[in-house]
Amino acid sequence: MGLFRRGPKRDPREAPRDGEFAFFSDREGGFFRSQVRQAFAEQGLEVTVYAGVVADSSGRQFGLGNLAAVCHRDRRGERSWPAMIRDHVGKVLRTMDGPQPLETLSEDEIRARLYPRVVAEDTLPPSDSFRYGRSPAPGLREVLALDLPEAVQMLSEDSLLDLGEVPELRIRAMNNLRALPVEGHETVRRGDGSAFEVVLGDSFFTASRVLVLDELVQRVVGTPLTADGALVALPFRHQLAFHPIRDAQVIPALQSMAQFAASGHEDAAGAISPNVFWWRRGTMTRLSEPDGDGLRVVVDVDFQDMLERLVQDEA
Repeated sequence: MGLFRRGPKRDPREAPRDGEFAFFSDREGGFFRSQVRQAFAEQGLEVTVYAGVVADSSGRQFGLGNLAAVCHRDRRGERSWPAMIRDHVGKVLRTMDGPQPLETLSEDEIRARLYPRVVAEDTLPPSDSFRYGRSPAPGLREVLALDLPEAVQMLSEDSLLDLGEVPELRIRAMNNLRALPVEGHETVRRGDGSAFEVVLGDSFFTASRVLVLDELVQRVVGTPLTADGALVALPFRHQLAFHPIRDAQVIPALQSMAQFAASGHEDAAGAISPNVFWWRRGTMTRLSEPDGDGLRVVVDVDFQDMLERLVQDEA
């Protein structure tokens, strides 16, 4: 999974846009939904296709947002969509209609597959099903999830009742997260001299490694973080960017990472946050946010004091 690659051949931006997924043209959106309907029909299930979801006769709904984003970003273009959609629909139905993992897996198997997952808070259902999850930063929520062969299942509060206490389960999940391999690592260097690191991979928990950032930084770059911490961004589930704060290079790095995070978050499957955060001793403070068509960087007094100290040290 590379950071930068040529995009697929697509309809021009001037073409009429899809009402639900603006990254599609109106024609592309129609083709996408027709393939979704066909994929469900091939599985023996007739569905009603709406703009952002499909529904079957029993009332089950299947969201299309992540699948649409995956198709949109695939560099092979439309020719790859039918096979990708059939594969996705097959996995979804096998997961929903097959034996439920919490009923078939042993306790040891469940704990071996348990991970913490950081998600955008607004992607969770409006009920209290995930109220047990802590908030590592504004707009983010950490929940427990099972890593299954064909899916990742986020665990509601009710589903945890027979597994044990949440704090003990989280300890096991965090240990599993620490044991994950680093699938890929790239250093992004900009023309202004700024640089930051990006860990990337197919794991749905790649971005969630922000929860163990200090250990990850030591593992990836070979040196520990200082007391000043790091800049960090998690635009979507398969990427985590960071810049260890050591000197005044944090200033251009912040601007570069803000652009990187906003760009990576846009239209991404499993989108998490377009913002950059200041990670310090496990606490995350938001430093950037989209502002219309641009970006706005907002720093608090503590971050400003740190910047002034770093600049003075280099004077």
